[in-house]
Amino acid sequence: MRKEKNQKLFGVLVGIIIILMSIILGMQILSPVINDSSETPGVAIQPSEEQPVEPKPVEPAQPKEYVQIVFIGKNDTGEEVYKVIKREHSEKIDGPKLQYALTSLIMGPTQNEKAKGIYSEVPTGTVIKAINETSDKVIIDLSSEFVTGGGTDSVYKRLYQLIKTVNRNSEKPAYLYIDGKQADVIGGDGIMITQPLNENSIGE
Repeated sequence: MRKEKNQKLFGVLVGIIIILMSIILGMQILSPVINDSSETPGVAIQPSEEQPVEPKPVEPAQPKEYVQIVFIGKNDTGEEVYKVIKREHSEKIDGPKLQYALTSLIMGPTQNEKAKGIYSEVPTGTVIKAINETSDKVIIDLSSEFVTGGGTDSVYKRLYQLIKTVNRNSEKPAYLYIDGKQADVIGGDGIMITQPLNENSIGE
């Protein structure tokens, strides 16, 4: 009788041990599943693909614009000639083309240009009073300093500088005014001018 009880007790213990071992083994098997959220050593994580950024279209470079200003200098043989100087012009920065050209003419050559023997007969102190441009003509109103001093030869040269500069920067007929009045006769020697301004406007 006692032997049978011992056998039953032994069987219960064995059963308990088997159950405990099964639980432990099951936990070991399930542990990778439980820890699945952690990173697995040695497995590279692929970065998410980013959408390629499309390059912005490159705007074509705008051609440079220039004004032409007529000064005086000498050619290779030492003869005095009219020299056409080009300056870069941007309407957004410098304003209308003709106005910028005439302003540059009155300001005279740069120091670098002067070093090359280029000069102007336009008197210092000349002021642009107005440049009135309509659909069919341009009126250029200068101060009286433009026609004062320097002698007849100088007046001829400055007039030609003005006419040549105007014709290179505007296709419209241009009229010269001095202090608000159309200039038909200027200078102490009474130089006759026909208008609109062109290469044949000045009477010799």
